[in-house]
Amino acid sequence: MKIKSNLAKFTTAAALSITAMAAIGSIKTNSTTSHVAAATKKVQVSYVPGYGINVWDNYQNPSFTGKRIQDGTTVNVLASAVDNEGNTWYKIGKNQWIQARYTTKAGKKAKKSKTTTKSAKAVVDLANSQVGKSYAWGASGPSSFDCSGLTQYVYNKAAGKDITRTTYSQVKQGKTVSMKSLKPGDLLFWGSTTSPYHVGVYVGDNQYVHAASPSQGVVKESISTYFYPAVAKRVL
Repeated sequence: MKIKSNLAKFTTAAALSITAMAAIGSIKTNSTTSHVAAATKKVQVSYVPGYGINVWDNYQNPSFTGKRIQDGTTVNVLASAVDNEGNTWYKIGKNQWIQARYTTKAGKKAKKSKTTTKSAKAVVDLANSQVGKSYAWGASGPSSFDCSGLTQYVYNKAAGKDITRTTYSQVKQGKTVSMKSLKPGDLLFWGSTTSPYHVGVYVGDNQYVHAASPSQGVVKESISTYFYPAVAKRVL
């Protein structure tokens, strides 16, 4: 009887142990659920003709790898993921991620606004052509500019769009876009997100054109961490 009793106790303890282990395993699985889903497909980059999208090293707190993929390029998707802001990303290689919003199904023509794309390219081309001109406070072209005078000039002449005259009013135009999602033609602002002191035009390849200062004039520069924009706006 004692042997049977001990055996019963052992069987009950073992069952409880297995149940507890299963519960712990279940909790652990739920707490480490991955946001990355396997995906094997091809997509085509759908951006602005003549420009490319940035490749990032990961989808959470990404850093620019220095690589870009041109509009129209087809790439293989190895995995997909969703970041904390709800944006979908595609993994295309080791430590290489792109935003899904800039892609379409391979072989399928993207539905782009021809007018918007044409206007953005015109703004970029005109901004680039102003490089080398002089800076003058309050000037709005065509021979010299201050920062907001330059942006007003290129938008008016290239796209037929009036974005007003000062940085304080221009920052209220269009919609705010992430610095990770820039497109050629977007406006970049420095200082406050509501009352900025400087503005320039993003022209692609991580570069922007702006009327910098009396000593520099209108120049093209790369976006850098020591002079990083506070906010970006898309008005086209």
